[in-house]
Amino acid sequence: MTPIQQDVINAIRDIPDFPKKGIIFKDITTLLARGDLFRRVVDEIADHYSSKKIDMIVGIESRGFIFGAALAYKLGAGIVPVRKKGKLPHKTIAVTYALEYGTDTLEIHADALEGKKHVLIVDDLLATGGTAKATAELVQKCGGHIEGCAFVVELAFLKGRQNMNGHEIYSLIQY
Repeated sequence: MTPIQQDVINAIRDIPDFPKKGIIFKDITTLLARGDLFRRVVDEIADHYSSKKIDMIVGIESRGFIFGAALAYKLGAGIVPVRKKGKLPHKTIAVTYALEYGTDTLEIHADALEGKKHVLIVDDLLATGGTAKATAELVQKCGGHIEGCAFVVELAFLKGRQNMNGHEIYSLIQY
């Protein structure tokens, strides 16, 4: 384990029984509060993708916006938000996907990737992969080429990688 991985693990707070009994929530707000560590995390992910052509970061609501914006700045790319249904003001493309109990819908502006085709998808956490997979579908519907999917945390025991249709996954730490 590298020093940054250990620092990230030490900085993340476990919240038992949130959002429901039996779940241990990995709270990254304690990581975000440490400017030095936040910068190191962004630098580490940016270094991983520095040799790839990245035109656009697609940040997944909501914590993906935080890491995505910082990565976009670092990589000299633009940033596009993927949001839950009804939150974007212009013409959108939508994907509905399965949740444990029901469905959810994500949207992206239909013109979000015009002229910017090399995309890095970013979120704070990869769990089952449902949200990330839906985001990848949105990117592809907009004509984008996915260069990778970056996460700070991966809950490997939930096997989210297996749902990502072979897209390159980078996660700083795994549980």
